[in-house]
Amino acid sequence: MKFPPTLAAGLLLAFALAAPAAPAATPVPHFAIDGARFLLDGRPFVIRSGEMHYPRIPRAAWRERLRMARAMGLNTVTTYAFWSQHEPEPGQWDFSGQNDLRAFIETAAEEGLHVILRPGPYVCAEVDFGGFPAWLLRTPGLRVRSMDARYLAASARYFQRLAQEVGDLQSSRGGPILMLQLENEYGSFGRDRDYLRAVQAQMREAGFDAPLFTSDGGAAWLFDGGTLAEVPAVVNFGGGPGDAKAAIDALAAWRPAGPRMAGEYWAGWFDHWGEQRHRTSPEDAARTVEGMLSQGVSFNLYMFHGGTSFGWLAGANYSAAEPYQPDTTSYDYDAALDEAGRPTPKYQALREVIARHVNEPLPPVPVPPRPQALPAFALQPAGGLLEQLALLSRPQASRWVRPMEEFGQNHGYILYRKRLDAAAKGQLVLDELRDQATVLADGRVIGRLDRRKGEKALAVDLPAGTQLDLLVEAMGRIGFGVRMVDEHKGITRAVRLDKQVLEGWTVHPLPLDAASLRRLPATGAAPEAGAPGFWRGTLPLAQPVDSFLDTRGWGKGQVWVNGHHLGRFWHIGPQQTLYLPASWLKAGANEVLVLATEPHTATTLQGLAEPVYDTPGPAAAR
Repeated sequence: MKFPPTLAAGLLLAFALAAPAAPAATPVPHFAIDGARFLLDGRPFVIRSGEMHYPRIPRAAWRERLRMARAMGLNTVTTYAFWSQHEPEPGQWDFSGQNDLRAFIETAAEEGLHVILRPGPYVCAEVDFGGFPAWLLRTPGLRVRSMDARYLAASARYFQRLAQEVGDLQSSRGGPILMLQLENEYGSFGRDRDYLRAVQAQMREAGFDAPLFTSDGGAAWLFDGGTLAEVPAVVNFGGGPGDAKAAIDALAAWRPAGPRMAGEYWAGWFDHWGEQRHRTSPEDAARTVEGMLSQGVSFNLYMFHGGTSFGWLAGANYSAAEPYQPDTTSYDYDAALDEAGRPTPKYQALREVIARHVNEPLPPVPVPPRPQALPAFALQPAGGLLEQLALLSRPQASRWVRPMEEFGQNHGYILYRKRLDAAAKGQLVLDELRDQATVLADGRVIGRLDRRKGEKALAVDLPAGTQLDLLVEAMGRIGFGVRMVDEHKGITRAVRLDKQVLEGWTVHPLPLDAASLRRLPATGAAPEAGAPGFWRGTLPLAQPVDSFLDTRGWGKGQVWVNGHHLGRFWHIGPQQTLYLPASWLKAGANEVLVLATEPHTATTLQGLAEPVYDTPGPAAAR
């Protein structure tokens, strides 16, 4: 039988439409974890990453520092997302300026770098409270890193808001964020898998659909506490090639079919106030990276560039021997790039190793701006802190002393004031002092107490009618280990005279934020000898340059330049200078404000071309 041509064509079309369609090719994911390998666009991929934290680097320097990473042979940059910086108060979000995480990630991509994002909610990183916003502590009994419903509600909101900013930049949508870390070293804190799964669920529900991984120290008990069976794991460690092999072997034993990666290879270390500066060998770092690359092991250098814990960002630690170890403002970390972004001998050693393991020439190393020495300039008294209380703080009456968080304060100083209605002779006890107190009687310093040394009592003999002031400085919340869950600041229990609890206080929260500092006068009387006070000066510049402010001779305190809070200085070292970025300066007059809280001899400041470390003893090797 023959069909007319038009009918035949119609039947053929009908048969074609009715026939089952050939199966569509499965799209190759941009990034995937395939057993022990990472795949990028379907091909094996070794991650060569370096850690950089956007809040610790002036925004104007992001690109040049990222370019330095690419020139060293890295193909990826890793960063935490810092909840505390993005939600400084409940529901008040900040992804602008220095906190513009999206811009940081996009800049990395423009410079040819992939990104690994570690969104927390806990990050450690030697930052205050491990990156948690301090306002969480205002809720009595709230416990972070747990199934506490109040905490989980807050972290869920954080993930939702973070995903709005960077969710579309994930590799699952063709973006530069290869994968995301689930929590952070949880095995060093707890073993609650319900909590880890709750965080995992929050991330997925927020829209984080790229591959996840966990990261823990190289011991079976840490993996046991910090991993989930369905989530790939990586390992953190420091030391030399032997330490690296042991850690990677431990990871392989725990996850025989999982990827081989150093989530953090500690190629340096951080410093505490009053302790030795840490240094690590460039040769050891190079040999360790050589060993990993030779075995096809991916890695993340922690840190590639540490930068600076500007403002109140620095955290604290503790140990069996030391009850409290506040971190320095500098987060130089003895990294491949120094605090000012300059390549170190470690950078060159690592670059040479990486160059032997890549198939194309590395980009040339950019020449970074070099810090410059700046002539000394004078500072004039701008009034004692006690005399400026009315401008800096709104007083609040309180029957007992309470932590600063209960007064709605996150950082800075807090002053507790009481007029003695009877003579006071005996031991003045500041129960649970956090962290350092200056004790004043009628404006005169009569003693100082330091949490680092376990100090909490001072012998006093004061007449009735004395104005007793207790100025307490919060020097960074502990951010690692079980003690971090209760890191309220100020005086957190009571003030006693011997056994008698003192009542009837006036409390002055002193966050020293931009609004309060703008109210300070241009000049004022010099503070009482040794008492806390402000000093102002003008730094004249023909053009902005990087420098290091020399704080030797100023005792202890804080520095602001053109409203930018450089951070804490302290004569006990090892850090004796504060990094001053060119991008925070201008041609002409630059306003410098210093708060000095301890006796000092200097009345001038100068800029140095190199940082100064006055180490109490030989530099500590890590």
